[in-house]
Amino acid sequence: MSNPESFWDKTASKYDQLEKKDEQTYNQIIKRTASHLKESDIVLDYGCGTGLISNVIAEYVKEIHGIDISSNMIAIADQKAKERNIANINYAHATIFDEGHKKGSFDVILAFHVLHLLEDEPAALQRINELLKPGGLFISATPCVGEKFFLRNMLFLAAKAGLVPHIRSFQIRHLVDTIEKGDFSIVETDCLKKSSQEYFIVARKIG
Repeated sequence: MSNPESFWDKTASKYDQLEKKDEQTYNQIIKRTASHLKESDIVLDYGCGTGLISNVIAEYVKEIHGIDISSNMIAIADQKAKERNIANINYAHATIFDEGHKKGSFDVILAFHVLHLLEDEPAALQRINELLKPGGLFISATPCVGEKFFLRNMLFLAAKAGLVPHIRSFQIRHLVDTIEKGDFSIVETDCLKKSSQEYFIVARKIG
């Protein structure tokens, strides 16, 4: 799919309904993430979608900034935050490479269901490292479909037909290696969902 932004814009209105089918996994992500957060943290939620996670974890931190390539997703996330009177959250239609993000300005960066969709994950990880303060945390959840032969092939064909964006077929070892090569040390790794081999990973910026 040549235009992932267009795909996610079209998906935005039904995204929450689709994702609620996997509510248990989302609840696990929120619970596990919250255990690593502090009230003084300034957080960036990279690929925040409709704010399913960022609107919940806002209560655990000082400030949270959500970014997404889909303007429709951002509009929905922002509306939900306003309806809930969440004062410490800011949403923006942006990418991780936008110059408005200053180096060393975040304590924690989140990337849930993002890494497998990137064209150049090493470049994104380098940018994430730049944006984190020394010793800052990078927390992610990523389906490693490379561990599932049938699922990997099915998604490959769906992407070729333009039904879904291109999806990187990570295996967990490759994913961990990729994160470590971005100058991170792994703090925690756990499989949240066996059917999709979805892994929750916490990594700390080295230096």
